[in-house]
Amino acid sequence: MRAARLIKMVLLLQSRSSSLTAAELARELEVSERTVARDAQALSEAGVPVYAERGRAGGYRLVGGYRTRLTGLARGEAEALFLSGVPGALREMGLEDAASAARLKVSAALLPSLRDAPRTAAQRFHLDAPGWFQEPRTPELLPVVAEAVWDDRRIRARYRRGEGERRREVVRELEPYGLVLKAGVWYLCARVAGAGSFRTYRIDRFTAVEPVGAPGAPEAQEDRFARDEDFDLPAHWADQAERFARSILRTEVVLRLSETGVRGLPHAVDPVAARDALARAGEPDAAGRVTVVLRVESEEVAHAQLTALGPEAEVLSPPSLRHRFTEDAARWARLYD
Repeated sequence: MRAARLIKMVLLLQSRSSSLTAAELARELEVSERTVARDAQALSEAGVPVYAERGRAGGYRLVGGYRTRLTGLARGEAEALFLSGVPGALREMGLEDAASAARLKVSAALLPSLRDAPRTAAQRFHLDAPGWFQEPRTPELLPVVAEAVWDDRRIRARYRRGEGERRREVVRELEPYGLVLKAGVWYLCARVAGAGSFRTYRIDRFTAVEPVGAPGAPEAQEDRFARDEDFDLPAHWADQAERFARSILRTEVVLRLSETGVRGLPHAVDPVAARDALARAGEPDAAGRVTVVLRVESEEVAHAQLTALGPEAEVLSPPSLRHRFTEDAARWARLYD
């Protein structure tokens, strides 16, 4: 632990042309200023020319153009570096320290004229994945699952299915292929061991996850799966997302849409369903309205979604949904009379 901190301290000093104060180093290393002083003394005794400048404007710096060669990236650091533009995701997967070490090593290897590149890039791009008005929640078991994904290690997962009285837990042995962060929700794309089929799981529904076998055991190598090199995570996710969207659309609604309603439909309902409905729409009638058949999750969901279109969408069927909007119209008329 201390050895890693000493290396990080050297890399921090090497990446800066000016001094770093004890407070700055303590903040970066997450230790006290007294620990910084002890670490600087240990480095000096080991032959690293750390110079301490006294006074209010003082700090620590390397002298004599000293440069360490401890800049080679470990595999985990190199992988984390490619995700460094998504700091929230790194933190949730437990890879923040690896990414920090990788960035320091890259910064230390850069020419002095390029050392501000990480800072200028961070000032120009930031990814905030969760949707608006949502409090992101990190699944407790995400770091364990992420470690298995990076290590190609089989896991045994207990998974919660269904809700309410239909809720039950199942146990699956999985080959974890990839993680997807969608609108603040984490998903695992995995192949069911022995079945060969790929499935997608919400990680916040895992109640227990453990590696199959223990690292260092004679059979540990057998517990790592051979990854299918033809597996394409983005393509797989896109296909699964569209299939899921279509699978939950079990009810049909017939609408007459004005021109404004046509433009607003993809923003009010599922975009896949809106695209399919508009692709099959006929020619506009005498009033300029087009009739479409829209697939929705349920009548209740359709009522909530189509309310946003107001008079730009007229429900023709089913009669029960049309009756809901008739009642809504009467209530609005009384309210705004």
